[in-house]
Amino acid sequence: MTRALITNDDGIDAPGLHALARRARAAGLDVTVAAPAQQSSGASASIMAEDRDGRIAVERRTLVGLEDLPAFAVHGGPGLIALIAAHGAFGEPPEVVLSGVNHGANVGRAIIHSGTVGAALTGGLNRARAIAVSLDVGMRPVEFHWEVAAEAALNLLPQLLERPPGTVLNVNAPNSASHRGIRESTLAPFGIVQTTLSEREEHHIRLAVEDLPHAPEPGTDAAHLADGWVTVTGLESVTGVPLGLR
Repeated sequence: MTRALITNDDGIDAPGLHALARRARAAGLDVTVAAPAQQSSGASASIMAEDRDGRIAVERRTLVGLEDLPAFAVHGGPGLIALIAAHGAFGEPPEVVLSGVNHGANVGRAIIHSGTVGAALTGGLNRARAIAVSLDVGMRPVEFHWEVAAEAALNLLPQLLERPPGTVLNVNAPNSASHRGIRESTLAPFGIVQTTLSEREEHHIRLAVEDLPHAPEPGTDAAHLADGWVTVTGLESVTGVPLGLR
C-alpha cells in the first residue's frame, strides 16, 4: 500500500483533517495522521516548534472514528511535520502527503503564506508526491462539505502517482454538495481575501482580513472556484532564476 501522511494547519481536532483521513483510508492508503496540536494557519513552511530541551513534543492521539489509524499531535507547524515525517518520525517516510482539508480556500499567489500548502511543498521537497486541499467556506458558512473536498483530492491521486516524486498539487473545492467538475487553473495574482493594517499604535498594530473588492481574473483558480469548479494547480517549490550576472 502507498504510505500517506495526513496533515493540516487547522490542528489535530479539525473536521477537515478527519474527513481527509477517512477518504484516504477508504482509498486503500496506508495512513498516518500527524497534525499540529494547535491552530497553525498562516505558518507557511515554517519549521519552528515548541522546544522542550531541544526536542519536539509529540503526543499519541486516538481520533473518533479513526481509532485504527496512528495519529499524533505535534507541537509544531505543518511544514515541520512534513519534514520530520520525511526523516522517519512516524515510521517509514510517506510516499504521499495529503494536507487539509483546510478551513477556507487557498488560491492565488497568497498561498505562499498557507500552512496547508507549506506542508505539501515541504513534502514535495523531500521527494513525496503531495496534495494541498482546501474548502471555500466563505466568511459566514452555515454548513461544511468536507467530504466533497476530500473526495476531489483523492480522485486526483491516480494521476498524481503517475507523475514524478516531488509533484505538488493545490486543490480547492466549493463548499457545496456538488460541483461542476475538476478544472486545471492558473494562480490568481492575489488570494480571495486581503490583509490590511486596521490599527497602528505606538506599541502594537492590528491586522484585519477582508474580501477583495474586485472580480477575480478570468481563467484563474479564484475565478474557477467562484464559478463552482474544483480547481487544481501544479506547484513548484523553490526554484532558481538565472540572473545573467557578469
